[in-house]
Amino acid sequence: MMHRRLEIWGIEGFPILTGPCDLPREIVAALGRARLPLDHGDVLVVTHKIVSKAEGRVVELGEIEPSPQARELAARTEKDARLVEVILGETEEILRAERGHLIVEQRAGYICANAGVDRSNSGGLGRVALLPEDPDRSAREIRERIREDLGKELAVLISDTHGRPWRNGAIGLCIGLAGMEPLLDLRGNSDLFGYKMTSSIECVADELAAAATLVMGQCDEGIPLALIKGLAFAPKTGSARQILRAKEKDLFR
Repeated sequence: MMHRRLEIWGIEGFPILTGPCDLPREIVAALGRARLPLDHGDVLVVTHKIVSKAEGRVVELGEIEPSPQARELAARTEKDARLVEVILGETEEILRAERGHLIVEQRAGYICANAGVDRSNSGGLGRVALLPEDPDRSAREIRERIREDLGKELAVLISDTHGRPWRNGAIGLCIGLAGMEPLLDLRGNSDLFGYKMTSSIECVADELAAAATLVMGQCDEGIPLALIKGLAFAPKTGSARQILRAKEKDLFR
């Protein structure tokens, strides 16, 4: 009897990044040191924090002068005004600013707390990391370097940890992608009892990012890469932007 199975391997021993660097080269080197067999169709999940640090998307709060708007929002949300100023620079639209929370539409379209600006694992107490400027492009560059240097066709996902408005707790989500479609459209298929599904679209990219987070962890940057083996998918160009729901269809905004 055949059994469906996925394997998720955390890639340990990745160096702590202290500034901009050639991240695709570092990732290829880490995969080599891990000595895991790479196969066409594997999925590599990369935490966004190392992407942001490698691309120079880190800000020193001591160099930030808050604007009047940032000071007003900081007082309302009980946040550091310098941090709020950085968040505003990454924000397309403010959706909520109350009860200690600042929920915005980030410039790339993600609805999230603080525009994804994060203090953890940013390299110091006075530093914050922003989301990558173009996570899809970052994923493509990593995928292309793996193909060139290792001769393998992998899908690459960039992950981040987000909360959800209707559930407690945060999970890993996909914010950048290359080499696969993020969504699996099951509409038109029949279930076990013959019912034809009309609205079932599965976000495989988010499921993979969440699963990878279980081995990468949330507080320790020592495992910023995870290799997923055993997923059957058709290689496609893909983009994480396909996951974003259009504003007119967003019932939670």
